[in-house]
Amino acid sequence: MQLQRPSWTTQTKTIVVLLVLGLVIYLLYRFNVVIKPFILALVLAYVLAPVTSWFQERLKIHRGIATLLSYLALIVIVIAILALLVPPLAEQAANLDLDLQRFVSQAETFLGRQYSLAGWVVDVDTLIQQLDSLVRGVVEPVFGQTLAILIEVISSFVWVIFIAVVTFYLIKDGPALSIWMERTVPPAYRQDYILIRQELNQIWSAFFRGQLVLVLIVTVIFTGVGLLIGLPFVLPMAILAGFLEFLPSVGHAIWLVIASILAFFAGSSWLPIPNWAFMLLVISLHLFFQQFDLNYLIPRVIGKRMRLPPLVVILGIVSGAVLAGVIGILLAAPTIASARVLGRYVYANLTDDDPFPDSVAASLPPPNPRWWRKEHAAATPKAGLKP
Repeated sequence: MQLQRPSWTTQTKTIVVLLVLGLVIYLLYRFNVVIKPFILALVLAYVLAPVTSWFQERLKIHRGIATLLSYLALIVIVIAILALLVPPLAEQAANLDLDLQRFVSQAETFLGRQYSLAGWVVDVDTLIQQLDSLVRGVVEPVFGQTLAILIEVISSFVWVIFIAVVTFYLIKDGPALSIWMERTVPPAYRQDYILIRQELNQIWSAFFRGQLVLVLIVTVIFTGVGLLIGLPFVLPMAILAGFLEFLPSVGHAIWLVIASILAFFAGSSWLPIPNWAFMLLVISLHLFFQQFDLNYLIPRVIGKRMRLPPLVVILGIVSGAVLAGVIGILLAAPTIASARVLGRYVYANLTDDDPFPDSVAASLPPPNPRWWRKEHAAATPKAGLKP
């Protein structure tokens, strides 16, 4: 006769949960150096997973081979982009080297004056010399540590290998990991888990895949408009504008400051107007594009789920920079949107409300793609056996 297993008391469950939580926090603290590379691996796996699934379905091959094909496709795309962009960028970099002397000369003339502010005389040239001494005092010791730089390069290479290997197994074993995580959720909450997973997947899909499309569109627009008005170094400025789309709200301001300074000191390459007038033209066109981007491009390319108040985005970017550096800046917007979904679920359960109203459930995609259902069917135990 089989003895009935006693159930854990509420106190025992609480102690176990607290112990597991403490262990997780301790491990995150001890191995925090692995967190950023692992996040990069997750991001890369998330971007390449649909490509791998497409190869797997179309070519009827093993997922491991499909993963290798997606890696190969990524390498080919990167090489093609470099082959297309490096020659014109090198040419404009050479022109930049020639124009930089004139730019510096104009800047020195503009800044090498004394200004009087409320009775205080400000000598800009003296301030610049002090700043130059400060920067040299900080930078020169850093560049003098040749051994430390060499060790950093070797360490970076090791992390690149780590990211590539972890990404490979995350893509290859993604369906099995998804099935395992779903089965670890208690049956009573499994449907909630699936709906939350769908909504989070929609947010991150919209961010990464939509963001790449948005980068391409913005780069093309800025290249065309820059050539039309004679913006100096149009291709580097267009590429910068495209990648700054990863920083919503803040990216527009960064590009506008750089472009305004460039327009004021360098002027248009062919328009016969004063530099200050050209700067106003650049500012006006960019303000128009900013409204077009926020109200038309982003909602249609990325979707409404990523639309966040500008103040929330700015605070999120600053917080992400403090907590995780560059990665925190780039992933601030989707992280905030994901936290909004999880917060809504927790709040709805605290207030005994429906966490998934009909409007939310109806806007979600099908629960699982075809490749996931095939993997799930293959992993499902035979009849008579319980998972």
